This record gives sequence, structure tokens and C-alpha cells, in this order.
Amino acid sequence: MKKWVLLIRIGLLLAATSPVCYAQVDTKWKIHDLNRPVPPVIDPGTPSTQDSPGRPPSDAVVLFDGKDLSKWAHKDGSAAKWKVENGYMETVPKTG
Repeated sequence: MKKWVLLIRIGLLLAATSPVCYAQVDTKWKIHDLNRPVPPVIDPGTPSTQDSPGRPPSDAVVLFDGKDLSKWAHKDGSAAKWKVENGYMETVPKTG
């Protein structure tokens, strides 16, 4: 009896998961289709060393470059009021 219950549960699980798997397949392109769009080539950048900083990957969004806070903002949308010195940023008291 327990074997039948287990087999029925496994069958229901397999029946429920197969439509989910097919739903994620993009049928617009066939395998090895030459018209399929090619993803862009990404330069992986370089690692940092003791002597020089590395470069970020070509698709990275650089939030802080050591010079300004132009990519940073407070929750209300105003510019960040932190201080930038010697390539680092530091929060100012009562500014978030």
C-alpha cells in the first residue's frame, strides 16, 4: 500500500514539473541557429596588485572611482553629502 502511495506521489510530481521545464525554453531560436543573436564580448578587466589598481570588467557599473560621488544619492534623491579624500569616501555624521 505504501509503495502505491509513493508511486502516485512521484507520478504527480513528475507531471507537475514537466510543464514548468518547457515553459522556460525559448522556442524562437533553434539550437545552432545562425540567426540567433550573439551576446556581447566582455573584457574581464585586470586584477589589482600592490603597485597598481586593477580595471573593472567592461560591462561593470562603477559606483565609486575614488574621485567623486556622482553615482551616489540619499534616499530622498539628493546628492550624497559624504566626504571624499585620498581615493576613499567617508560618511559625515548625521548624513546617512
